[in-house]
Amino acid sequence: MSEPLGPGASFELLFERSAAVPGALPAELARTYGGELGFAAPRLFANFVASLDGVVALNSGGNSGSVISQSSQADRFVMGLLRASASAVIVGAGTFRKSSTHRWQPDVIYPPAAALYAELRAKLGLAPSLQLVLVSESGALDLTAPALADAWVATSPAGADHLRGKLPSGARLMVFDFSRSGLSDLVSTLHDEGHQQILTEGGPTLFARLVQERLVDELFLTSAPTLFGRFADDRRKSLLEGLDLAGTTLELMSVRRHASHLFLRYTLSR
Repeated sequence: MSEPLGPGASFELLFERSAAVPGALPAELARTYGGELGFAAPRLFANFVASLDGVVALNSGGNSGSVISQSSQADRFVMGLLRASASAVIVGAGTFRKSSTHRWQPDVIYPPAAALYAELRAKLGLAPSLQLVLVSESGALDLTAPALADAWVATSPAGADHLRGKLPSGARLMVFDFSRSGLSDLVSTLHDEGHQQILTEGGPTLFARLVQERLVDELFLTSAPTLFGRFADDRRKSLLEGLDLAGTTLELMSVRRHASHLFLRYTLSR
């Protein structure tokens, strides 16, 4: 990498289950991450950063994650690592609207490791670029957003009526009856298209639906040393929003530390 992460550049591995799946990280990525990163296939995994009091999204424009993580370079490194390990990333419309100028690619989130991320994708047999899959039932999107140029837009029949003929020529419209099949048809379609390792970066409403439908296999959660508090109608969001998940259980797979940030990996019960 062209630049280190700063003090304590390598992650400290505090705990890891011995049943971890072997990975294919280039040596320098493995050294920095404090070990390997591997996935069974197919796999859908989520990545979030949360404050110690559970806030993952703020009621403000721009990228809540950077504020919550204190612009942690370690968190950005892990985001890039997970993007580099996936062939597609699913993003909800709310998250997209707050970051409409962003490109969901590994090198964008952490440029110093761009060459290593590209090497990892090649070793995993993945395409050079991550496929953005944007979920918007209404179809109400900023059609000038750069990331839409080659995105796959998953929407409802009503949303398709709104978007048809308006998307950039390189974008793809995918129509689903979400009221009937939820998000399972979307995930099945991505698998059929060859996307076996799928990442989701939210937001909390989309993530809650994926968990409720038992489509999520793993959660990578960065616990940031920040506190934000909550008050009535503040519109701040926790990790999951809008649904009763009835105590869905998780199993801790690994814990890493960088400075005062903790990086937790869980598997979810199916």
